[in-house]
Amino acid sequence: MVINIYLIVMEYTELLEKQIIGRLKVDNPWWTEGGIPDFLREMTPRLYIDMFMPHVMSDNPRRAVILMGPRRVGKTVMMFHSIQKLIDAGVPPQNIIYISVETPIYNNVYLETLMTLACQVLCKNPLKDNLYVFFDEVQYLKNWEINLKSLVDTYNNVKFVASGSAAAELKKRSNESGAGRFTDFNLPPLTFYEYVHLKGYGSMMIENSMAHNAVKLNYYTAIDIVKLNELFIDYINYGGYPEVVFSEKIRESPGQFIRHDIIDKVLLRDLPSLYGISDVQELNSLFTMIAYHSGAQFSYESLSKESGVRKDTLKKYINYLEAAFLIKVIRRTDDNAKQYQRETQFKIYLTNPSLRCALFQPIGEQDAEIGDMVETAVYAQWMPRRGAEVHYANWRIGKQQGEVDIVGLDVARQKPKWAVEIKWSDRFYSHPGDLVSLKWFAEKNNLDFAMVTSISETGEVALGNITLRFLPVACYAYTVARNTLNNSGSNIGL
Repeated sequence: MVINIYLIVMEYTELLEKQIIGRLKVDNPWWTEGGIPDFLREMTPRLYIDMFMPHVMSDNPRRAVILMGPRRVGKTVMMFHSIQKLIDAGVPPQNIIYISVETPIYNNVYLETLMTLACQVLCKNPLKDNLYVFFDEVQYLKNWEINLKSLVDTYNNVKFVASGSAAAELKKRSNESGAGRFTDFNLPPLTFYEYVHLKGYGSMMIENSMAHNAVKLNYYTAIDIVKLNELFIDYINYGGYPEVVFSEKIRESPGQFIRHDIIDKVLLRDLPSLYGISDVQELNSLFTMIAYHSGAQFSYESLSKESGVRKDTLKKYINYLEAAFLIKVIRRTDDNAKQYQRETQFKIYLTNPSLRCALFQPIGEQDAEIGDMVETAVYAQWMPRRGAEVHYANWRIGKQQGEVDIVGLDVARQKPKWAVEIKWSDRFYSHPGDLVSLKWFAEKNNLDFAMVTSISETGEVALGNITLRFLPVACYAYTVARNTLNNSGSNIGL
């Protein structure tokens, strides 16, 4: 009887291994075809791939790259495009292994077992051969971070790349278990720069330059600002996710796609319990309220009163939503650009404005909400930038109250480096004196230059001793996104 059970187990194990090997061959067509499938090659790569590839090709293999970000931003496709770039760079196709961990037949199979079976098929020795191993949707394996860290420590010649859509879980587990072994790479929703190029309008943009304090600064304007503004409004409503950009069917009902595949899965499935969250319905209601008021100033007291959620619970929810890349909390400074010792007020922005459209309805350029969503879209271009200390300024001195939309801080000196006022209006170009708060802030902090956005006006206007550079907000968003992508920029808010 014991022998029969043993034989049954052995037969089952052999059958499972054959099925896994069969699936590995299907998922790795470049082993025989020499490249990724044509339909993937024909997809326009995310422009972030140029920032991602140096991490993949780094000659320090003892660090795994963790590709994380919101759902449906193109992480899997970027993995395949990375594989093709490796092949184009001369890496033998048989030295590249792709494993989608969410495949049902891989359920509860260790990462090392899957890699070993692939190596058996390829006649490779992971202890000796230089290999690239991609684990997609890695969060579907329990304790993936322990598995992956062990692989990194054991196989010095293998470069491991892992991705996952449960961004909050990946971020938490990567920070806890992957210190010194994992390099996180965040892929944001589409930036406006990427959106313009994906839609085929990149040639419409013109590079310009200006000088400030003897430094040459580049910015972009459009041949046709009316068309660019149309694209900008379209981006606000539909532009965050590649599938929405290219699918007319999805655009007819973006709420169904984004709500189901992005919002619901993050709020209901992506393990909010890791953050001590048990009432996902309450979390869902809070996010819906925040989405409707994206760009508004909140305090924990006012948010608790309006949502009915206790303050200590609110902090857990906000931490989770931020870790899941759905929102970004922007901190406040005063008119001297000093951060408040006890933070009582802050702003919350969606990481991409199209999330609001999915939950409610598209907005037009004359709608009351357009100002907040334009501001949300601009902040979405800043959020992925590494090392950017972006805040907003808000103060009250006696009866005098003021606010500046975006302030760049020199953290060491606790002084502002630049200030930007986001406007969806041309009025201030001819009436700059109405920018009372911006003038107060600039003069108090010895700034001789500030950026102001408009709908269509471009140029410089003097306001006392301050030079205001006006730029259409669509051009400003394009420029910021481009500089973020290229890891460039300046000290004046571009």
